[in-house]
Amino acid sequence: MDAFLTTERLVLRRFTADDLDALVELDADPEVTRYLTGGRPTPRAVVEESLLPLYFDHYRRYGDLGWWAAEQRDGGAFLGWFEFRPPDGDRAEVELGYRLRRPAWGRGYATEGARALIRRGFTELGVERVVAYTMAVNGGSRRVMEKAGLSYVRTFHEDYPEAIPGSEHGEVEYALAVADWRP
Repeated sequence: MDAFLTTERLVLRRFTADDLDALVELDADPEVTRYLTGGRPTPRAVVEESLLPLYFDHYRRYGDLGWWAAEQRDGGAFLGWFEFRPPDGDRAEVELGYRLRRPAWGRGYATEGARALIRRGFTELGVERVVAYTMAVNGGSRRVMEKAGLSYVRTFHEDYPEAIPGSEHGEVEYALAVADWRP
C-alpha cells in the first residue's frame, strides 16, 4: 500500500478496484448518506462504473489531489474517505470533503484527516484556498470544518431535483486561505 498521507492514527491512500465492497457498504448506511441523498444508498453499479473511475481519473489528472481511502494506521480497518481536489481544475483552490463509517464518528478522525490534508496542501501542493460545503443542518460536519480551521463564508440554496429533510435551510460554505492558516 502506498500511503499518500499518514497521521498519528490514519493512513490516506489511493483507492483501488479492491475497495469496491467497502465503498458500497459505506454508502449503504442511511445515516452516512443522510445529508447527501436523504439516506438512499448508492447503487453498487454507480460506485463501480462512475465513482471509482472518477477517482482514478483524478489521480491521472492531478496526481496528488483527489479522493483518498482512509484507514486506521493501527490495523488497517477501512474508515471511509477524504476528498481534497480542485473542483474546477485550478489547483489553487481545492474542496475538502469526508465521509466516514459510523463507528468512526465522534473520534476525531475527520478533524485529524482534514487538518493533515490542509497542512500538506498549503505547505507542499501549492494550494491557496480550501473550501468545504455541507447542509446547514449538518452540525457534525460544520464542527469538523471549524476545528480544521475553516470559517463560515455563506449560506446558499441550490435547486435540487429531490429535496431531502433539512435542505430547506440551505447549504453552507466554509473556507480557509493560506494567508489565514495557523499550523
